[in-house]
Amino acid sequence: MSLPLRFLLIVLLMGTWPALAQNPSMLDPTPPGTLNPTPLPPLDHPDAPNTPAKDLFARKTKPLPGPARSIGSYADGCLAGAVALPVSGPAWQVMRLSRNRNWGNPKLIAFVERFAKNAQKVGWNGLLVGDLSQPRGGPALSGHASHQIGLDVDIWFMPMPDHVLSRAEREFTPAVNMVTPDGLGVDRKVWTPSRTALIRTAVQDPAVARIFVNAAIKKEMCSEAGSDRTWLTKVRPWWGHSEHFHVRLNCPAGSRECKSQPPVPPGDGCGHALDFWFTESVLHPKPPLIPPKPKPSLTLKGLPAACRAVVRAP
Repeated sequence: MSLPLRFLLIVLLMGTWPALAQNPSMLDPTPPGTLNPTPLPPLDHPDAPNTPAKDLFARKTKPLPGPARSIGSYADGCLAGAVALPVSGPAWQVMRLSRNRNWGNPKLIAFVERFAKNAQKVGWNGLLVGDLSQPRGGPALSGHASHQIGLDVDIWFMPMPDHVLSRAEREFTPAVNMVTPDGLGVDRKVWTPSRTALIRTAVQDPAVARIFVNAAIKKEMCSEAGSDRTWLTKVRPWWGHSEHFHVRLNCPAGSRECKSQPPVPPGDGCGHALDFWFTESVLHPKPPLIPPKPKPSLTLKGLPAACRAVVRAP
């Protein structure tokens, strides 16, 4: 067997094919402070009005210099003046570096650093940080509808290990599902009350607008909360979110271009407020009789006008 064929066979047997498509710098075991994201091929017609906005924003590997501006809403907007969260800090490490999504409004970066320090006070070794935003925000090629204005961050339910992770570990370490296969509760083999304490710590930060978790996790937190239940108001159930929780910040003061969500409804959101999430139609949705037409991709026309200048700038 020739060497190339032997190598291909080993790759296929070991299941390591995805690593070959990545920039080798992503797998360097020494984590430098800067990233070299794999460049995407140029677009044939980037100025065409029907070009998906996600294809434009994903090709911007650096932020737009200048003052920080979160423009538009969390799922329809962009970001100028973004700052990168360092890939390793005293109490956090960023995962999935090849995505180049460790950028955010400076207020978000300050929150992550503050939250990581406060998490240690409740016995959490440190945070594993998932996606923030792209260098210029905007829609991403995969994974999120939101995270577009630099005010969203995903935090894994796994605590940070006691060593600096290699690039390969950050790229391929699987997150742990905290919810049972039937979706009705948390998995007692992996869930601990320390996760409730962690989210309570996050939600008490005044910058936080809401935190999204799986409905089964919300239900468990309702049972663990005790008499102090005011913090539960901002913990909202949402599809997925069984391996991480999603923190969303309020628009920073004075950000006229940023559109906040309405305030969360009153009450702790427990009990009957959760019934919808455990109905048969939610837990086991049936496919529609007539498949819906694919939703057209969001273009620059669907974003605030200022986002055109953000993504068009060199």
